[in-house]
Amino acid sequence: MKRRIVLLIAFFLFFAFEPANAEQYKGKVIKAKLASEEIEGDFMTVWGRNFSSHMKNWSGGRIQIDVYPYGTLGATGDINELAQMGIVQFVFSDHAWISSFVPQAQALALNYIFPYERAPEVLDWMARNGEFMPLLEKAFRKRGLVPLAIMFEGWQWISSRKEIQTPDDMKGVRLRLMSSKMLVENYRAYGASPTPMTYGEVYSGLQMGLIDAQVNPMFAAYSMKFYEVQDYFIQLKNEPFIGIPTVNKRFFDKLPKNVQREMRKYWVDAIIPAGRWIEKRNEADMKKMQKVKPSLKFHAVNEKTAAVFAAEAQKIYPTYTKIGGTGSREILAALLKDIAGAKKALGIP
Repeated sequence: MKRRIVLLIAFFLFFAFEPANAEQYKGKVIKAKLASEEIEGDFMTVWGRNFSSHMKNWSGGRIQIDVYPYGTLGATGDINELAQMGIVQFVFSDHAWISSFVPQAQALALNYIFPYERAPEVLDWMARNGEFMPLLEKAFRKRGLVPLAIMFEGWQWISSRKEIQTPDDMKGVRLRLMSSKMLVENYRAYGASPTPMTYGEVYSGLQMGLIDAQVNPMFAAYSMKFYEVQDYFIQLKNEPFIGIPTVNKRFFDKLPKNVQREMRKYWVDAIIPAGRWIEKRNEADMKKMQKVKPSLKFHAVNEKTAAVFAAEAQKIYPTYTKIGGTGSREILAALLKDIAGAKKALGIP
C-alpha cells in the first residue's frame, strides 16, 4: 500500500512540475534563415543567435535557424524585402527601415512619446497587455510579415562635428537618419537637414564631409567606429531605438501552433533581459570610446531643453496619420494609450 502511495505521489510530482520545454516539437526538420540588420556581436545578431539556439534546444535540434549578420545578404532595405518575399524567413530590423514596407511602424518613430526611464519594462508591458501590437500585426500581415516583439536597443544619440544643445544648434546640420519619412520630419522640425543613408555608408559619409552628423544607438557608434570622425555625442532623450524581430507570414502560419507560440514567447520574454544587456553594453562602449579618444564630449540635454525639443516634435505628430497608412489613427491612439497604461502600471511619473 505504501509503495502504491509513493508511486502515485511520484506520478503527480512528475506532471505537476514538468519542465517548461517538455512540449517540444517532434515533427519534420525545419530550416530557416534570419537576416540581421547589425554586424556580428551587436544586439540584433546576438539576440538572433540566442533565438536560434533556443529554438534548436527546445526542438531537440529539429528547428535550425541560420543567422546572417549585416552585409552578408545585402543592405538593410534588401533584407526586409527578402523577408517579405520569403527568401529569408526571419529579419531582425528596426522600426524605421521596415516602415518602407509597413508604414504604420512609423508610429514608433515619433519623438518624446516614451518615458526616458525603464523603457524595456514599458515595451514588455505593451507586448503582454496592450492594444498596439495586435493592430501593428494586422498591418504587417497585409504586407506578408508578422512582428514577434518590440525590443529596446538603447536611446538614440546624435554624434556630430559640432556641439548641439538647443534647436538653434541643429539648424542646417546635415544629419544622417534611417530611411523613414517620420524620422525625417522629426529632425527637420528641430532645424536639421536630414539625409537618409544606408548604414554601411555612414562612416565614409562622415569622413568625406557629405554629412555632418548621424543618429544611432551608442553600441552602433562604437562598432562602426563613427566616433573616429566625430567630436560630440548628444542625448536628446527623444527616441528609443526599437528593433522588431519579424517573420515571413506564409512561413510562420504554416508552422505548428506550439512552434508559433514558442517563437512569440521567446521574443516577448527576451524584451527585459535584452534591454538590460544592451544598457550595460552601451555604457561599456561609451567608456571604450572615451578611452580611445579622450577628446570626445558627451552631453545629455536637461529637462528644460528636452521640453523645448519636445514642443517642436509634437507639432508634427499629425503627420503620422497622413503617411502612416491604413488604420494609422487607430494605431497611434493605441500606442499612446498603451504607453500611458504601462506608465501607470509600472508607477512611472
